[in-house]
Amino acid sequence: MAKKLKILIFPDPRLRKVAEKVLKFDKSLQSLADDMLLTMYDANGIGLAATQVDQHVRLVVMDLSDDRNEPRIFVNPSYKVLQNHDLFEFEEGCLSIPGFNETISRPDKIELKWQDINGNEHNEEPEGLLTVCIQHEIDHLEGKLMVDYVSALKRDRIRSKLLKDFKRK
Repeated sequence: MAKKLKILIFPDPRLRKVAEKVLKFDKSLQSLADDMLLTMYDANGIGLAATQVDQHVRLVVMDLSDDRNEPRIFVNPSYKVLQNHDLFEFEEGCLSIPGFNETISRPDKIELKWQDINGNEHNEEPEGLLTVCIQHEIDHLEGKLMVDYVSALKRDRIRSKLLKDFKRK
């Protein structure tokens, strides 16, 4: 049975760890994916990287459906930006940076490669929200956060507010 995991909150240094490639496709990987999906749904998120729950493996879960009934699991995801891309601006939020949204520019055309929970390889050229979301989650696997796209001053303000909120709890 899936269990809810604790989501790390910025500026927790564990969010900066680079995730390791998944080599074993077993029940423990499926269990982690199930726990992450439950955690993501409980937090009302649309994507969650394993790094955000202090598991430093290349695993992302996502559900972009309106009914929240189309979970997707990406193991060892990677992407390359396609040559004829434009930048697409989207207001992003993050479960590890609660209460803050930021407009971020990302490439609108990528080639995505990943493995499913059984280790089968897949390729896709995603569009729209999936393109933005997968880049955001892969950033987490690389130890990068959306605050890295904002000015140092704004990043410090966000850090201060979240630390103050943490001390109050």
